[in-house]
Amino acid sequence: MESIQKGLIVITGASSGIGAATAQLFSDNGFPLLLLGRRVEKMEALNLPNTLIKKVDVTDYDAFKTAVNDAEKQFGPTEAIVNNAGMMLLGDIAVQDPMEWKKMFDVNIMGVLNGMQIVLPQMRERKGGTIINISSIAGRKTFGNHAAYCGTKFGVHAITENAREEAAADNVRMVTIAPGAVETELLSHTSNQEIKDGYEAWKEEMGNILKAEDIANAIWYAFNQPQGVNVREIVLAATKQQQ
Repeated sequence: MESIQKGLIVITGASSGIGAATAQLFSDNGFPLLLLGRRVEKMEALNLPNTLIKKVDVTDYDAFKTAVNDAEKQFGPTEAIVNNAGMMLLGDIAVQDPMEWKKMFDVNIMGVLNGMQIVLPQMRERKGGTIINISSIAGRKTFGNHAAYCGTKFGVHAITENAREEAAADNVRMVTIAPGAVETELLSHTSNQEIKDGYEAWKEEMGNILKAEDIANAIWYAFNQPQGVNVREIVLAATKQQQ
């Protein structure tokens, strides 16, 4: 196999949506990849070169770390991680199953923290690297039936910015991507059909909402700046999204 000059890109939640679109874009630009997700067959169907695919739950720290170590042995140090894996379980907290809160906090918060810690010490030692965390506009403002979900995404914003301050002196970049409504499978996680129907009607009113490729392009823009330039946050939504 020919020598690979570009650094490893780790992408979680890579089996569909934003993760899959981001994987395609970085692969098209010549980067080796570690793709992590629940559905191996979907990641394999992307058929990307110089790619290691692992079925990993981001809440399983040891499995996550092992996968990164395996990929780094093959492709070299992690240049960037895109912590994209997430769950959106919408509901009224007065009646929502508390297990749904736990699932969201485990994936959306602990999964992000796991990914950050697995790559950050080496990045700080090398004086370079990029951590990109996928949050949401729901990490900046509230929405009906989003209380617990907003809590996780406000957390992603805070964690990313605080960690950025701590790693800045070591030339490590931290980026928060905060999309509005995007056409992905995220809504399918919600168990309340009435809430799902209302969300779909809201999307219908807006017409063309964001595509996964739109978010991948934003990630690429932030990553593709010189290492000395940290685009700290990108907030993007469909032009017709008022909230």
